[in-house]
Amino acid sequence: MYLVVIAWMYVVLMMSAAEAASSNGTVLGALVTLLLYGVGPVILVIYLMGAPARNKAIKKREAEARANFLASASQEAPSATASAVEPDAGGHSPGGGKAIAQDAGIAPVGKES
Repeated sequence: MYLVVIAWMYVVLMMSAAEAASSNGTVLGALVTLLLYGVGPVILVIYLMGAPARNKAIKKREAEARANFLASASQEAPSATASAVEPDAGGHSPGGGKAIAQDAGIAPVGKES
């Protein structure tokens, strides 16, 4: 993909040289052509092409940090991390207050029994 960038910069350089060498062109016009047709778009394209690599590097750093944190946490308190991973062993379903109220004989809010 960098071959396309190099070729485009060559084309823009030739456009700038033609602008500066023509009888109607100026050196300022050649510099503007070089910046607006060449350097600006090339920087944008290179930045966008590098986005997947940057995302991969960020995810790798986060995974390493997570692994380091879990390793240090397991060395400090192994029982605390084991209990944090275990599921809830309660007898009630996570359905909310209705299931608990029916099981315990407690009236829901706003109703009397």
